[in-house]
Amino acid sequence: MDTRILPVCPVETTLTLISDKWKVLILRDLLSGTKRFGELKKSIGSVSQKVLTAQLRQMEDNGLLTRKAYPEVPPRVEYTLTELGCSLKPILDAMQRWGEEYQGKHV
Repeated sequence: MDTRILPVCPVETTLTLISDKWKVLILRDLLSGTKRFGELKKSIGSVSQKVLTAQLRQMEDNGLLTRKAYPEVPPRVEYTLTELGCSLKPILDAMQRWGEEYQGKHV
């Protein structure tokens, strides 16, 4: 993301980086460690390969994760959160707690 076009509001900046449903699920999965593309696709489920690839590229461009491609056949690509990406853990933890509390009261 070009920092010259970031929103003035810090909350909006955070939402700009992780507001997509798939990005939050990618973060959730990568918080436990490095994952291959296929592992992410399987864990997330209904996301298309095209959308998942686009989301991963955006997250890489924004410095939230790194992508490592191995020169093998078949190709192997692994994704790992950066320190910046890992710094979102407290936000995801809070979202999980809130969701658990909501489910407990409304299900």
